[in-house]
Amino acid sequence: MFCDFGLQILDSEPGEGLAKQRGGARFAPPPASESQLAKEERPVSVPRHIAIIMDGNGRWARERNLPRIKGHERGAESVRAVTEACVELGVEYLTVYAFSTENWKRPKAEVAALWMLLEHFIAQEIPTLMKNGVRLEAIGRLRELPESCQSALDNAIALTAGNKATTLILALNYSGRTEIIDAVRTLCREALAGAITEAAIDQDALSQRLYTAAFPDPDLLIRTSGEMRLSNFLLWQLSYTEIYVTQKLWPDFGKDDLRTAISEFNKRQRRYGGL
Repeated sequence: MFCDFGLQILDSEPGEGLAKQRGGARFAPPPASESQLAKEERPVSVPRHIAIIMDGNGRWARERNLPRIKGHERGAESVRAVTEACVELGVEYLTVYAFSTENWKRPKAEVAALWMLLEHFIAQEIPTLMKNGVRLEAIGRLRELPESCQSALDNAIALTAGNKATTLILALNYSGRTEIIDAVRTLCREALAGAITEAAIDQDALSQRLYTAAFPDPDLLIRTSGEMRLSNFLLWQLSYTEIYVTQKLWPDFGKDDLRTAISEFNKRQRRYGGL
């Protein structure tokens, strides 16, 4: 929602999931109405899991001579719209890169404003999440977040735990490299304790110790603002993920844009190394 990698509802880096820690520019036509979207032909294949690097919040605000936080606020609206579209289309999982571990390097005032925005977003969106059947989860080093943010997340995750339409996963204080390091450390501790043998340490063993152990790997990665990099996001999980990059800034990304990305996804042939 926030990150300027778009109000990625936070720019994040690797950390531990809450559950684990508890235990180019053209004029576009007017957006279609929700009723029109519902009547449109559904894509042949809908990705089970979509991940998004929400980039461009700061640029969106700068182009309009607005404070950066306004870009993040508008980006939060895009998170809402895309989440609703995922529910409508039958996407089971949506992971958004909201706040990376590197984002702590930003001005303290901006970082503080982002955490306040996160709390506001969570409180404001709970009724909509419940109405649409959206389950909220979070991944990253969550215990390093401000206590008030942790409480808001814990509360929202508990309230939405029974929802089954779509799971919205917020990557907060997240780093792909850190996630892998944390998983390796877990394996080392288990090996030293005799809980796992060297021979049992394989790809599955590591995957089961990532923050994302409870979720399938993404089928489609969307990055806004035209940047061609992963920015330390889900480095292990994106090994065979299809990538779609759009020049649109995250605050301008909406339901129609998501459908365009899914249509492009349907043109790909996923071979996973085979023929």
